[in-house]
Amino acid sequence: MASKAELIRFLDSRVFNPILRAKKSDYKESQQGALADVQHATKNEKARFRSYRSAAEVRDNYLSDLHSKTAKRINKELTRLELPRLPDVKDEFLRMADEKGKRRPAERTRKAGGGAGYFPV
Repeated sequence: MASKAELIRFLDSRVFNPILRAKKSDYKESQQGALADVQHATKNEKARFRSYRSAAEVRDNYLSDLHSKTAKRINKELTRLELPRLPDVKDEFLRMADEKGKRRPAERTRKAGGGAGYFPV
C-alpha cells in the first residue's frame, strides 16, 4: 500500500488543489456562489484527510466519501463547474493505494532470525 503521504499528495494534486485554485473570475456570476461552496467543502475535506492516522484510514474514508449524501451534492456542483471530483480518480487512487508495496511471493525474503520465507531464485 502507498504511504499516507503519497495518497494525500495524489488527492491534493489531482482533486483538492485544482478546486481550491479555481478563480472566481473564471466563472459566471451565477456560478460564483457554487464555487465558493465547493471550495469551502474542499478545504474542510482536505484538512480531514490530513488528520487520518494511516494510509488505510485515508483509503477507507475515500471510499466512504464516494457514496455520502454530501459528496453527491458537492460532486454535482463540481461537475457543473467542470472541476475534478473524487470519483474521477477512483481507479488510479485505488491502484496506487492497493498495489504499491505489494510483493509477489518470489520477491519475499527470509525474516530476520530465520524462518520459512521465500527466496529469490
